[in-house]
Amino acid sequence: MTERRSGDNPGQDDSLFDFPCTFPVKAMGRACPELEAEVLAIMRRHVPDLGEGAVKTRASSKGNYVSITITITAHSREQLDAIYMDLTACELIQYCI
Repeated sequence: MTERRSGDNPGQDDSLFDFPCTFPVKAMGRACPELEAEVLAIMRRHVPDLGEGAVKTRASSKGNYVSITITITAHSREQLDAIYMDLTACELIQYCI
């Protein structure tokens, strides 16, 4: 009997998530009025039905930076990858986790 390791089957989804699932997406950048609007616009392209209370913002202690956490119902790894690609391409966003 051969042990199967992750990566042995290229078509296999090695995701640790059981979709659909609740998933927090966090974007951080310098505090500016456009940051939250841009993050929301990007997220709505991928998750048009953002729920009430899905968005939480938090300013840094000196107010220079803002983190925006949006909790979504993720439906696939491809959806999450597309969200992160668009968020990291935005010049206002410095970090995504």
